[in-house]
Amino acid sequence: MRRLAAAVVLAVVASTLVGGAAANADGVRNGEYWLDDYGIRNAWDTSKGRGVTIAIIDTGVDGNVAELQGVVAGGTDFSGIGAPDGQTPVGSVGSEHGTMVAGLAAGRGSGGNNGVIGSAPESVVLAISIGFGEGTLSSDDQIAQAVRWAVDHGADVINMSLTRNTLDWPVSWDDAFLYAQEHDVVVVAAAGNRGSGTTQVGAPATMPGVLTVAGVDANGEASFDASSQGITIAVAAPSENLVGVVPGGGHVIWNGTSGATPIVAGVVALVRAAHPELDAANVINRVVATARDEGAPGPDPIYGFGLLDAEAAVNATVPAVDANPMGDLAEWIKLYRRAESTPSPLPTFVPSPSPSPVAAGPQNPLGTILPTVNQLRNVGIPLAVLAVFLALAVGVVVAAVRRFRGTRRTL
Repeated sequence: MRRLAAAVVLAVVASTLVGGAAANADGVRNGEYWLDDYGIRNAWDTSKGRGVTIAIIDTGVDGNVAELQGVVAGGTDFSGIGAPDGQTPVGSVGSEHGTMVAGLAAGRGSGGNNGVIGSAPESVVLAISIGFGEGTLSSDDQIAQAVRWAVDHGADVINMSLTRNTLDWPVSWDDAFLYAQEHDVVVVAAAGNRGSGTTQVGAPATMPGVLTVAGVDANGEASFDASSQGITIAVAAPSENLVGVVPGGGHVIWNGTSGATPIVAGVVALVRAAHPELDAANVINRVVATARDEGAPGPDPIYGFGLLDAEAAVNATVPAVDANPMGDLAEWIKLYRRAESTPSPLPTFVPSPSPSPVAAGPQNPLGTILPTVNQLRNVGIPLAVLAVFLALAVGVVVAAVRRFRGTRRTL
């Protein structure tokens, strides 16, 4: 996928159309290998996400396809070119993307054991359509507004299968994502894919507090094309050979962390439904603390804390935490935006002290007559020495004259 002008792209590698007629419905469900391999089906014995709302900020969600009927609980459009309810796919590139993402998060199948089923099949979604490089606003502004709208309209989880392809993000995202965190909303974001030009994790996956998802293949090995690397990765989930439903009801096989992300977002919904008493920080902590360690011991830039384990995330005993293990956006803003938002203080110059005023009092009438100490030192003493010298000189001359006159008289 090429990088779009606004630097926000879909975190998906090229999908291969299968088509509704060519794909056997049972084969679609059977193709969801992650339901068993990552403990999702077992987690359903405890929770299926009932009562949880997942916001899908993407290209729009077609709620008319069989797997998503009754799933879309509301929506809107920020692109200016979509439908007011967010259910008309938008964009000249990847318009099917949002529907595929929604199916993996909250799809309900197409009847029986057929069709795509999401990680949280009893949750509902908000369909929020944005235009990637298209629309009346920049993609950055659309996303900032979309995040705030999602929070105000009841989102418990926000799925962002997109990347800015840069480590940094606009200031407008500071306020929007901080607003989500302050309102106890879990934001799940895709790490991006090397195959689509993202060689390292980009925003929003670089933002503190965000649950960042990397991708692995069907064997649980790090995906080369359908993932990227970075120190902000939280967990890894399947990103290859994913099945998805597209607008109109067809099915696809696709790759990318765009698909891994809603799988994890759905598991977050399972945790929120099973543990409604937990705040966002502790929900995220359950996901990362129960992940199956992979790669280097401890967190690493390929798998994060490890491979997703939905059953453990929902059912394991996990000690409570006081802080989000993925960081604190408010603290980051305080440390790193301060230099940009606060003018540098001007240099402080301390003036030389002024002479202290002389206190008023009785005036010395001799003050204008008698010399001061400085006057005596600088003028009086030299004059006195000179007077003495002149007096001695005059005395010598007078004595010499008298002696001369006396001599003349004697002769």
